[in-house]
Amino acid sequence: MFIAYVVVAVVLSLLLVFSAVPDITGDPKITDGLRAIGVPDSWFLPLGLVKIAGALGLLAGIVYRPLGIAAAIGVVLYFLGAVITHVRGGDTKGMGIPAAIMLVAVAPLVLGFATV
Repeated sequence: MFIAYVVVAVVLSLLLVFSAVPDITGDPKITDGLRAIGVPDSWFLPLGLVKIAGALGLLAGIVYRPLGIAAAIGVVLYFLGAVITHVRGGDTKGMGIPAAIMLVAVAPLVLGFATV
């Protein structure tokens, strides 16, 4: 189970970093869609930094599992909020990626508890 946690934590961390870069840099391909569903410009940097923090927490969880579990909970909640934001904004087509990342984030959460 430990190896599975490490693999999932590393893959999800990379996914989070790649997802954070457009938020932090203000890439119009991403930010225009977020603006359309009501996300203010001032939130882009903090949202990207939260994703980076989640990635770092998952990686730290390889050494100290409770931190990884806490980070996984945070990532699941973050992307649950993203899905809700897309639904409330009427963008049901855009909620697929956040929903998929949320489901992937459940794996290190479950594996983290299984390897404590």
